[in-house]
Amino acid sequence: MERWLWIAGLFALFLLSLWGMYRAWTGRARRQADSIGALPVVPADCGAQLLEPTTGLYLGSTLAPSWIQRITVGDLGFRATAEMTRFERGILLQRDGSAPIWIPQESITAVRTERGHAGKVMTEDGVLVIRWTLPTGTEVDTGFRGDDKAVYPAWTGVKTGDEA
Repeated sequence: MERWLWIAGLFALFLLSLWGMYRAWTGRARRQADSIGALPVVPADCGAQLLEPTTGLYLGSTLAPSWIQRITVGDLGFRATAEMTRFERGILLQRDGSAPIWIPQESITAVRTERGHAGKVMTEDGVLVIRWTLPTGTEVDTGFRGDDKAVYPAWTGVKTGDEA
């Protein structure tokens, strides 16, 4: 009987922990909602394609400059396999099971490589990070781990909105 009480107690503790994590995630989303606002809509014409699509893993978006302060509004905080394509007018990030993210050219302030992003730590220069400004004025970093890291120099060499 004592063993069953221990098992029931540990199971209750586990459920309480899950509930606490859920509450923390939704609370953070409520606090971030105003500063994130609505994301830019994918335009009908993205312009000419500048880079071939790059496949990989969308790691999430964070509030700049913190690489660990994940955005929890909508589905921006969830990892997903993705394909990223560079166009004249911006970057299109198509995620499996989630809405696409459009990053307009004029919003991009930096494209760089980092060691870690959104709680994911890699080898040196293992993550491609795009810093951009939302329509609300909030600066965010969007992380992407490409399947082929040999394409990173092509991405980091592209002009940002400030240079175009």
